[in-house]
Formats: sequence, C-alpha cells, structure tokens
Amino acid sequence: VLPPQGVPALVAALVAAERAGVELLLSRRGTAPVAADPEPGFAVLLETSGTTGTPKLVRHDFQRLRGRLRGGGDPDARWLLAYEPAAFAGLQVILTALAAGATLVSAPDAGAAELARLALRHGVTHISATPSFWRAFLLALDGEAPPLMAVTLGGEVADQPLLDRLAERFPNARRRHIYASTEAGALFAVGDGQAGFPAAWLCDGIDGVGLRLRDGVLEVNSPRAMLGHDGGWLSTGDVVEVRGDRALFAGRLDGRVNVGGVKVSPEAVEQVLLDVPGVQDALVQAAANPVTGHILTALVVPAPGVGEAELRAAIRAAVAELPPAARPRLVTMTDRIALGAAGKKTRKGTA
Repeated sequence: VLPPQGVPALVAALVAAERAGVELLLSRRGTAPVAADPEPGFAVLLETSGTTGTPKLVRHDFQRLRGRLRGGGDPDARWLLAYEPAAFAGLQVILTALAAGATLVSAPDAGAAELARLALRHGVTHISATPSFWRAFLLALDGEAPPLMAVTLGGEVADQPLLDRLAERFPNARRRHIYASTEAGALFAVGDGQAGFPAAWLCDGIDGVGLRLRDGVLEVNSPRAMLGHDGGWLSTGDVVEVRGDRALFAGRLDGRVNVGGVKVSPEAVEQVLLDVPGVQDALVQAAANPVTGHILTALVVPAPGVGEAELRAAIRAAVAELPPAARPRLVTMTDRIALGAAGKKTRKGTA
C-alpha cells in the first residue's frame, strides 16, 4: 500500500510491485479501504473519487491501464499534473509523460492559481484537467498564457461555453474531452469541439468500446474495464439525452434530488447557468427545506467586468424556462468555487 506521496515515489512503487509480481494499492487519502482476498500477480488497485458517495476499491490490469495511451516519444513536451497522482486520471497523465520521455511538472496539493503560475514559469505544453479546474485556471492566468499544444478535459461534463473559451484562448492547441471512469477504464475521446459525443457511437461504438442507453443511462462494454468484471455491459450512472445527431450528458442518476415530489438534476440546471453569458462558473446544490424536502441553490462566479445586477437578470431569464422545481431559489455570487482533491465540484451531502 502506497500512501499519498509525490510522483517519484509512485513510479518507484509501480516498478517495484511489477518486479515483485504483487498488487499495489494506491491510496489517495491515507485511509484506503482494505483489499479483500489479494490475488497473485502484479495489478494496480485504485480508489474511486467518492464525489457522490463512499469511495470504492477497483483492481486494474496494468496493460489495460495503458490501453489508450497515445503518441510516440516527445521529449520536448511538458505536462502539468492537475490531478491527484494516485487517481485514475492522474496515473494516466504520469504514464503518458513517462511513455513519451516528457517532462512532468507537479506540485502536490497546489490549487489552480499556483498551477497556473507553474505552467507559465515552466512553459507547459500539455494539460489534462477537469472542466472545473480549467475554469479556475483561465481566471488565474490574468492575460498571460502558457504555450499549450494539447488541452484535455475529463472527469466532469465538458460544456460548450467552456470548450469555446478554451478554443479562443488556445487556438493552436489540440483540444479534446475524454470519457473514462475508474471502473470502466479509458473509454473514448471527442475532438470535434462540441459538447457530448456523436449519437452514432451509440450504435457503432468507438475505439473498441460498445455504447448504449438503457432507460436514459449510458452503459458501456469496455475492453479496458476493471478486473473482476465478467465482461458485458457496465452502467456508468450517467444520464444521456440524444438531441439530433448528438448525445449530451445530463447529470448523474444518483445525483438527482427530490424537490416537492419532482426529481431534478443539479448538474443539468448547472449547465443552464453555465450557458448564461457572463457566468464564468457555477455550482448547483440541494438544501433541506421543511415544505418541499429540498430546494436548489446556486453559487455563481461572474466573469471579469460583469455587473451583478445585469447577471442576476440574465440568470432569472434563463431559469424561467425550467420547471419550477428546477429553479434555484437562492443564487449567491462568489469569486471562486472550492474543488475537491480530485479537481471536481463536490456534491456529496447536498441531496
């Protein structure tokens, strides 16, 4: 078991575990759940993020973890590590940099502002991070920009306004958003600059992965899934809506909230707020209410130079088109939204 440490210790532990032919458990918090019935041979055990519930332990074959690593040797590349090293996404970044012979810039426990300063100082060329991190990163740059060649988003829904802002800020960078999970492994990447993914993939699959909807929830058949999964279809828990030729993410099934007998998705409402011009970031949560059980509340980060009164009017107009249960009853302006260790917005305990 490797407790939370830096990248060199993690890489050394991987090499040692592979040579010894034993399992390696990468702990993200120092209190990882105990692995039941350890199996012989080299494998990597990872914790899920626990964004919406209790973290679980997932066992992976090392070759499957490396199954979607792309690109050849690129010693001039400079990667910024914006994920926890022991998280699935963080390990993917580390392995990608190692495979390319690239430089990896890492600062344990640093926030978006500090990582933005490091990216500028070290001329970072590649960043993979959550959409929430990218919004904070753009605010922290304050006019300057690192020489990015690759911009990757993962871990949360990549909304169109953010994709457009990244395209405008980094016009020379290759931009894509990836879909993966600790349980299902690395699944697919979208590089056409649009939110969601082509609806045709639900019939044809992509990169060896089968995709389908069951009761509106995305299921996958992945050759890179966790060990112990007997093959076949695996539910992701992500609600997907097909609009025209596009499949769009509409929140987590387990994140829906009961508001006066109506099930609403905080993430779907959040997407409406993020579409409002002048909103840099937003977080929609549930709060207890003695009459309806819950109501929705929202934290909103205004874009620089946007007046509060003007922004509130635009938000009211946008949410007026939602069902009454889905309209946030309290909107609070803030300068930043706190992120969890995984770089995601934390909703645990709000439903």
